[in-house]
Amino acid sequence: MDIRFLGHSCFELIEGDTRVLIDPFLTGNPKAAASADEVEPTHILLTHGHPDHYGDVEDVAKRTGAPVVAIAEIANELNDAGVENVSDPNLGGTVKFDWGWVKLVPAWHTSTTPKGTPNVPAGLLIGIGGKTVYHLGDTALFSDLKLIAHRGNPIDVALMCIGGHYTMDRLDAVVAAEYVEAGTVIPCHYDTMPVIETDAQAFKSDVESQTSSKVEVLEPGATFSA
Repeated sequence: MDIRFLGHSCFELIEGDTRVLIDPFLTGNPKAAASADEVEPTHILLTHGHPDHYGDVEDVAKRTGAPVVAIAEIANELNDAGVENVSDPNLGGTVKFDWGWVKLVPAWHTSTTPKGTPNVPAGLLIGIGGKTVYHLGDTALFSDLKLIAHRGNPIDVALMCIGGHYTMDRLDAVVAAEYVEAGTVIPCHYDTMPVIETDAQAFKSDVESQTSSKVEVLEPGATFSA
């Protein structure tokens, strides 16, 4: 199973013919490794409704016909916008597909869609290709990260925000990595704009010296094979 970093918090999980696109903020993203008309997802997952995560979801979903998973309030807005085949779980809910599953879990953050719909932000636990991937979404550090990560299968890969200001910073993220105990941590949500610039290599050094996890720092467009 390959994980391709498309910049900011956008990732593609690729297993065979399955291409799961997470938080498709491509248009207007200075770090984007692809344009919205280049991606061809079979499925789309959203952590929350802020523009730098909601991004191009409507256009990409309509063009490709990919099913979308988003928390209930965002799902309702997508339906109203003419997006077909939208699943609407709430926190704790799991949606199953032929390739695996996705479960919405808490993230400490805020969220309102570009059209003004308030909604609860989420992290995503994803089972694909025999691996468990945890996209933490935009979150502050909170102790229940440990509970979430140890509720089911061990986490093989954690996609973890480190930029600070809008989310936890790289120092809090070291503690989050300790809680999650993923085999591999891939940092995201940093360096897209000046206010979230940080030192990803220092994060890597701290995590690898203080926890059992390894860190893969990916440039936009790069791929990690899990």
